[in-house]
Amino acid sequence: MAGYNRTFKLTIADVDMIEEALRARGRELSRMRLALGGDNPAHMESIRVIENDQRENEELLGRLHDQKIFYRPKTSTYVSG
Repeated sequence: MAGYNRTFKLTIADVDMIEEALRARGRELSRMRLALGGDNPAHMESIRVIENDQRENEELLGRLHDQKIFYRPKTSTYVSG
């Protein structure tokens, strides 16, 4: 039985592209959620599915963010921005 590939070779540009695609998906899910009125009981299941997808999307973006190593100079004073 074949195993999973646990080694990925992604460039910074690849990760940026993945993050941008996830953000675009998040915007699309938000539009879909806003289009469904919360007052219609027929939309409740669709709203639950959309909100679950939004949560999963944000969690994945968070996991990507947590794996980044941010540069901070050690020899000089760090100035943000």
